[in-house]
Formats: sequence, C-alpha cells, structure tokens
Amino acid sequence: MYEGSVYPFPWPILTTEVKFPNATHTHQDLLAHGKTLVGHEVVIHGYLGSRRDAGKGFSFCDLVSNDLSHSIQLTAKAGKDESTLSALTLLRSLNRHTPVAVRGVIAEASLKEKFGDLQNVPNIELKLAEICRLNEFPADIIMQPETVFSPEQRHLQIRNTKQIRTALEVRSNAAHVCRKLLAEEEGFIEVETPLLFKSTPEGAREFLVPTRAAGLAYALPQSPQQYKQILMSSGIPRYFQFAKCFRDEDLRADRQPEFTQIDLEMAFATGADVMNVIEKLIRQLWSNCVDQGSVQLPFRRMTYAEAMSTYGSDKPDLRFGSRIRRIEYMLPVDLVSKIGPLSDPIVEVVKMSISDKPKETSAFVASFMDSPEAKPFIENPDGQPGIFIFDPRRPLQGLQPFGFEAAEQLEELLELDAGDLVVIQARKNAPFAGGSTPIGNLRLALHRAAVSRKLLPASTDFEFLWITDFPLFSPAVDTEPGQGGTAGIASTHHPFTAPKSAEDVDMLLTDPLQAKAEHYDLVVNGVELGGGSQRIHHAKVQEYILRDILKIGEERMNDFAHLLDVLRAGCPPHAGIALGFDRLVAVMLGRESVRDVIAFPKSGRGEDLLVKSPSRMTKKQLETYHLQLSV
Repeated sequence: MYEGSVYPFPWPILTTEVKFPNATHTHQDLLAHGKTLVGHEVVIHGYLGSRRDAGKGFSFCDLVSNDLSHSIQLTAKAGKDESTLSALTLLRSLNRHTPVAVRGVIAEASLKEKFGDLQNVPNIELKLAEICRLNEFPADIIMQPETVFSPEQRHLQIRNTKQIRTALEVRSNAAHVCRKLLAEEEGFIEVETPLLFKSTPEGAREFLVPTRAAGLAYALPQSPQQYKQILMSSGIPRYFQFAKCFRDEDLRADRQPEFTQIDLEMAFATGADVMNVIEKLIRQLWSNCVDQGSVQLPFRRMTYAEAMSTYGSDKPDLRFGSRIRRIEYMLPVDLVSKIGPLSDPIVEVVKMSISDKPKETSAFVASFMDSPEAKPFIENPDGQPGIFIFDPRRPLQGLQPFGFEAAEQLEELLELDAGDLVVIQARKNAPFAGGSTPIGNLRLALHRAAVSRKLLPASTDFEFLWITDFPLFSPAVDTEPGQGGTAGIASTHHPFTAPKSAEDVDMLLTDPLQAKAEHYDLVVNGVELGGGSQRIHHAKVQEYILRDILKIGEERMNDFAHLLDVLRAGCPPHAGIALGFDRLVAVMLGRESVRDVIAFPKSGRGEDLLVKSPSRMTKKQLETYHLQLSV
C-alpha cells in the first residue's frame, strides 16, 4: 500500500506485529522459574534501563518489566553472524525508557551487577539475539529517579514514581477485598446508580449538566443517597457500589470535586448492623493491604459532645492523649478577663509533653508562634491562647499568672512534669456547633509541629472509633447551601437522617436544635473516613422534616416528591454508610493527601492540569445549551 519514504509510520509499527506477535514469557516467569528456563529461547517485553558498554563488542543493559517492578540483565555481544551485531548496534542506539521486545536465550548470570533501584531477577541473564523498538523515548525528556515532574506531566510522574504506582496497586487490591467481603461473605448486591441525577437540596453544592432542552439540566450526584433508599423500597436487601460522587466545594488536601466512596445500605437494619459490617471490612482491609498496625474490634464509641469537649474535634486523634478540660471555675477573675474579650467564657486547658527540658519546650513554642501555622490562633477574635511552660526552677513552676491556689490545682489536675506545655483558650459559653473548637485545632497543630521538628515520634498506630449522637440539625451557615429552607437551621448530615430516639422525635416539636440524630461517623487518627445513619423510612415523617422543620418551599418540595412516593410504598427500616474510598486508601498508606492515591487528581483549583480541564465553552456550545455568560 505504501512504498519507500511515503510510508507515514516509523519502522517499529511496520515490523512489530510480524516479528514479535506475543511475549512468550514475563519477568514474573523468570522470577519463579528462571533456573528451569536456562538454555531456552524466550521473547520478553519491557523498557530499557541503564546500559553499560564494555569496549566495542559488548554491552550490559537492564530490561525493566512492563509493571516497572523488576529487571533482568541483557547481555549483547557482537558475534560472527550479522544479526547479533545488528542487535548490539540497535541496543546502543536506543534511549533509556524505550519500550522494546527482545528475543534471546536465558543463561546463568556471569556478571552480577545491579542497575537502579529495581528488584533484579536473580542469577540469570538474557543473551540478546534480537531487539525490536516498539516506540521511541525522546532524548529531551530527562527522567531520573530524582526528577520531579509537574502535574502537567502526570503520566511521567506515575511512570517515574514507585510510590504512586504502589498506591494505585493498593487501591486496586483494597477494592477487590471490599467486593469479596461484601458480595461473597455478607450478601450485598452491587448495583450501579445513575450519574445523571436531578438537583435536590441535600446540603452540598452540585455540578449541573445542561441539556439541549431549554432550561433543563441534570445534576451530578452528591452521593447515591436517594437511589439507595429507593433500592431499599424496591426489595433489595443489601446494596453496595463504588460510587462516583461530585460536589462543587472549596478544595483541600483530602477533598476533590469528584471522589469515590464505598456506598452501602441495608434493609431491616439498624446503625449497629451497619457498624458491625464496616468493622469487619476495615479489619479485612488492614489484614490484606496494610503492612503495619492491627485493628482491634469492636471499635471504641464516643458521643459528639464527649469528642468535642475532650478533644475539641468531632474526628479526634486519640493516639497522643492530651485531653482537654474546663478550668474557668478555678481561675482568678482578673485572669479570665485578660484571656480575651468574651464575658463569662468557657476556658479550657490542654497539656502537651513536648520535652522534659523547659528551655527546649520554650524554643519550640517560640518557633511555632512565629510560623504561619500559628496565624489563625493569634488572630482568633475570641482571644489568643495562653501558653505556659511548667518549670520547677521558676516561681510557682512557671504558672505564676494563675495565682498560688489555681497553679497548685492545675499541677495536680494535669499531673505536670518539667517541660510540659500548658495551653489555655477561651470560647463562647454556648452549645457545641461545627466540627472543632479553637483549642482542639491548636492541640492538633502543636502536635504536628512537634512531630515535624522531631521532638515527638510519629505514631504508626491506628485508633479507630465511632462518633455518635450528633445533633440532628445545626444553625444554618451563610457559606453553606444547606437545604435551602427558611427555618434558619440545616440538617447536620442530610435531611433523610432519622432522630435517635422517641425523646428526640418529641424534641422536633419544641427545640429541633436539641434533637440528636441516629448518625455515626467512622474516624481514625483524626481523619473522618465516612458517615452514615439510620434513615427516615416513613413518608409522613420525611415530609414533616422537610416541610415543617426545615421549612423548604413548595417548589423545592416537589424535587422530593419521588422519594416520598417511594417511602409511602411500604419502605422497610434501613440504614447505611458511605466511606470515602480515596481517603481510606490514603490513610492505609500514610499519605497526607488523597491526590497521592488518585491516578489523575484535580489541583487545588479543581483543574486537571494534564488534560487542561475544565475548558472554556465555545459560543456554539453556549447556544446549543441555551446558555449565556453573565460577565
């Protein structure tokens, strides 16, 4: 069809299929059966690694396996026949990282050399007879182990960084473990739910997908919440899926605009049933996919109020103690007035054992307070923290601002030793709201800083716990979409969460903000892995929550008409949970960001810098979808 120079493709494309239709062996074959293959001719695929030339007629080169995990040594020698000379010449002309197919005879290794950081196939080598270049690796791309590639070169990041490939392998193995346990051992059915949903006010901002029908749009699901409740009413006893979810929110290290969650729901079940399944799942994951640390069952349970008061967070890290205590009752009035501008505040204290040398602790505090990490605590409108160092050589052991009596009480309460850090912080005298308190955030920041400065060891333990008894509703916040009602409150979890008890149902009539939810979060080491709840399964109760408690308008009520119809059709009691799969894998691997365990993550601005998305809509696209720009 093509003749001579008019052939438009490079030589390897023309010859690959003819000369090397298939690899006859893999690096794994050689690892397992290398000795038995000595003397056999094989064809192997891979990437060229480091090469060393010995004179004019001899070369050694790594052949890296196609999964970039192992290497075998190639030896190329210029022999009497033209083919071996041709193979040596071609090998020397190719750049490192070039994908190739090689044919040769397996021999026992005569030269034991190691190139790079790969695991070598031991004691054997391949005497090269023929090599076929399958593509070119350009000389202008520098790819050394220490090379740092930008997000725009994510393909090279993955290829050059074993940590990323390991993360993707662990992620794949974890998904397999989850499917095996849920489907084969626990009787769950995997069901895919639609990605083109409708806009409903569940609590997070949605991505809209316009259609060619003027004024009509789909919404990408925040979660499959409503579909899985529909499945419960459809007679599916136990459902799960690896669900893609989408939320148009401000991003951070553990959040992406699109993410994956292990989503499951159980009919005729309570929250306790769900928690039992998840504990088995976590134990199985840690047993199969995590190199260190064990999982003790059952997980500890702690109420939201206890977590907030004792650790200043609804996702507390229990590994380093440092419990928070209220102490305003023991402080002199003049000291309370100096802490900040609040009248009648709650004052809390936390002790941290950084060093047994007061001077070392003092130097750490000075370094921390001068760092950007301290800025939000210094600028706290409710007052800066008070920081003291327990030093037996100083008057009142360094606690002189507390006065004799309070200093003595504090020393006994906190069991203080030399060098201990004592931090006090005031906050409004009001019920807990949100996910943390200022002293809780400072507790975590100080511990992180001490670990990063090698003053405290980094823990390798995993402390799992369930946080329960969340408030069913929280005061509405202007920066959050909530459910769009006019009551000034929003569902803490989502509007389909059931009240915890009969008393909490009664509370709906008098003081909804005091009602507790049958809602549970799974937390490990200060990270929320997921949350779930018992669902409202009565249509009248669900309608009452939406219409009378949240005061959602009639137009938005129509968006839930399908769900009310489903619940009305004899929907059984049901409960479920969603675990953030990206975050779960990151915790398993000890990674700080979910971006480290996602093949193609978005940036902090929600962009895929490799493919350059999102892209600007063209004028024609805007017209097709009946859209126009406001600016």
